[in-house]
Order: sequence, then structure tokens, then C-alpha cells
Amino acid sequence: MSKLILAIPSKGRLKEQTEEYLAEAGFKLKQTNGDRGYSAELRGVEGVEMRLMSASEIARGVLNGEIHLGVTGEDLLREKAPTKMENDVHLLKALGFGFARLIVAAPQSWIDVESMSDLDEVGADYQERTGQRMRVATKYLRLAREFFAKTGVGHYRIVESAGATEGAPATGAAELIVDITSTGSTLTANGLKIIGDGEILASQAQLAASKNADWNETTLATLRGLLDNIEARQRAKQLSLVKFQNGVSESDLKNIFCMESARIFPNGEAFCPHNEVQNVSRALANLGGAPVSVQKLEYIYESENLVFNSFLQELT
Repeated sequence: MSKLILAIPSKGRLKEQTEEYLAEAGFKLKQTNGDRGYSAELRGVEGVEMRLMSASEIARGVLNGEIHLGVTGEDLLREKAPTKMENDVHLLKALGFGFARLIVAAPQSWIDVESMSDLDEVGADYQERTGQRMRVATKYLRLAREFFAKTGVGHYRIVESAGATEGAPATGAAELIVDITSTGSTLTANGLKIIGDGEILASQAQLAASKNADWNETTLATLRGLLDNIEARQRAKQLSLVKFQNGVSESDLKNIFCMESARIFPNGEAFCPHNEVQNVSRALANLGGAPVSVQKLEYIYESENLVFNSFLQELT
């Protein structure tokens, strides 16, 4: 029987957050060779082969179809894509962690450089004075070139960074950098500043599906099962179940449950957003619906899964 191959980060905070995300949806990860092993099983669902890999390896595997699903950064997927990322990968879910920005940074001493257009002028002046182009150190060669072309910046050359990119200007290896940052504190510590309009990409961890993998009826069914749980848990985190007596008129119910995400059922129950529960419950009680009770829910399953359907449409 063919299995769906799911790859997640093998270490670090991203691995911990991915495990927490999966556990929240009812899937428990167990490493089979201890904490340092790269083999694991995912409990709570059948037909999944787990792989623990680096985020960079996951991006490559999703793009070339070696793995069906992977948790990795959008920045890596876009950088390593052979052409346009969307040709090879479908971003199923933004996971709400692993946030980072891919930015252009220059030395703080460049006080007259605040925008990419300023950078172009500095680059032209630099080349005229030195006979050489400004060096831009980065691991993101493709995204840097695309962004510089988009913003009309010339007079530069890419220097591929092998180590800590933020240290390149201080060591004289480059004049500028293109790099990932979360808080900006490391840039500041290295005497750098982010160019005002120099954000290339706001990235976060993504559950990404390969369009080039061997999808069949079995692997698609497994994917649907995974996504059903993820979506059901996400709904339950947003909604509460409100139970009330059927003495409230239909028109009053429509007025009370006016928010778009609320849903009323004929047996005196309704789904209601958490932040509206108290107001809704008081209104129901005052209009003849008392006693009113509120329950937190674990999962809310629907007959359709829009996330799965969106991916399926792109495959066909």
C-alpha cells in the first residue's frame, strides 16, 4: 500500500512547534530511534510515512516530488523553486509560527540610504568610484536578484554567503546583505539597518503539498484525513456551542446571531465565536432562551474540506 510521505524539521524550535501543531490536531509524533533519530511514526492516522529532515531538504523534496507534504518556510520554497514556486507546490496551510522576513540591509553609517532607489544611486556612485559593483551577500540568490530587478536596482553583484550573512559587511566581504530576520536585533548588533522598502518576503512555516509527487487514491485519502482533523480543530478553537431553550423567535435568533461565522441549528443549539459568547448568551436568556449553556468543543467536522478541494483542483 502506498503511503503519504510527510517531512517535518528534524530539530530546533521549528520541530517543536510542528509537533505541537500536529498534537493539537490529534496526531502524536513518536521518534523511533530516540530524540536524535530521524525516523518517526505519526499516531492518530494510518498511511503516513514520517521523515525528519532539515527545512532546506524539505523544500527541495516537496518541489521535486520526493515527498508529498512538508513543513518548511515559504522563503525556502520560493528560493529553491526551479521556476515559479506555484508551478510545483501548493501551500495548504500557513501554520502561524516560524515567522521571519527576508530583507535588504545596509550599514547604519549609510545615513542617506533609506530606500531601494537610494541604494541604486549609491551603487552607481560606488561603481564609478571603484570600478566595481557593490557586493550583496546572501544565501537567497534567486529572490535577491528578482527583487533588485523589480525595484530597479543595478550596479551590484551577488556574493553567495556560506556562513553568518549579517557579518559580511563588518568583515569586508560585502557592502550589503539580503537575509532572513525575525526581530532585527542581530542586524542591529552587527551595525546594520533594514532598508525602508527593502522587505522581499514575509515568510512563515507552511504545510506545503507537492504537485510533482505520486498522488493516488490512497495518498489523497490520507491527506484528506489529515486536513479534516486540522480544519476541525481550527474551527473548534474559534467557536463555542451555545445551547438554549426553543422559546426564542426566529427573527430574534437572526438578530442575536448576526455575526457571519455563527450557525443556528433547529434543536436549540448554535455555533458562536468565542468573543461573542457572553453577549449572545445574555440576549438569549432575556428573550426566553434560558437556561443557556456554553460548551467548548474539541473538533468541528464539516462534510466538505475547502483546503483539500483547493489542492485537488490544482492536481486535475
